[in-house]
Amino acid sequence: MNQELDYAEMLEIPVSTVNVVKKKSFFKRKQKPTQPTQDELKDMVVDSVNERIGAFTYAEDVSDPPKPEKKHKGAVSDGKGSRIIICELAAVCLLALAIFLTNFFMPTSAINTFISSIANPKQPEAEATYSDLKLSPVVSELSDAEVTVSENGVLSFTAKSSVYPICDGTVTSVSQNDGTYTVQINHTSTFKSVITGLSNVYTPVGTKVESNIPFAYSDGEKQVSVSMYDGETLLDCYTLTDEVPVWNS
Repeated sequence: MNQELDYAEMLEIPVSTVNVVKKKSFFKRKQKPTQPTQDELKDMVVDSVNERIGAFTYAEDVSDPPKPEKKHKGAVSDGKGSRIIICELAAVCLLALAIFLTNFFMPTSAINTFISSIANPKQPEAEATYSDLKLSPVVSELSDAEVTVSENGVLSFTAKSSVYPICDGTVTSVSQNDGTYTVQINHTSTFKSVITGLSNVYTPVGTKVESNIPFAYSDGEKQVSVSMYDGETLLDCYTLTDEVPVWNS
């Protein structure tokens, strides 16, 4: 062991470890509790050598090196971003040119119609007045009922017959009185007809009715009357031509 110490002194270097070999004795003796272990002997030898040659250590930076910045997947360089912007501007210009040429050479094309519908939305159509509507007979052509019109413009008949609307509309009221029904049909927001003296009604309130389909029935016991109103004004500006009411021109 002295030779190893002398060699370390000649090299003038610090010793961090040393091999210590302890020979076994032929005679086994009980080891004293205070006797140093082999590892403790190593530490003692190292400390002794370092004290004699002047131990020194190197300071080493063990901190983690700075991590490189991660680039976002969506990030692009300035040059690439500029190229993308130029391409988008070129696409917009081409689209504008295509629309202009389409407007000039094909004014009725689908794209022009679509753009026009956006720029000029359709205005709601004006509601027709009562005189614009075509009137229909209130009884079937095969019926024997004789329809008459009074001076104040009320249609009436007394006979067994199916009853038809004067024109298309929606049933807005159904009432019963003295065994007969009264029905109101709205044809526009202001034009309506009121039918009284009906024996049976087939259509409930809210039903849309058509002039060629019967909505009620008369058994001939009571007179059936049909009155037409514009708002609250009873209309008499029509005549009968072969059981068909016609507006006066």
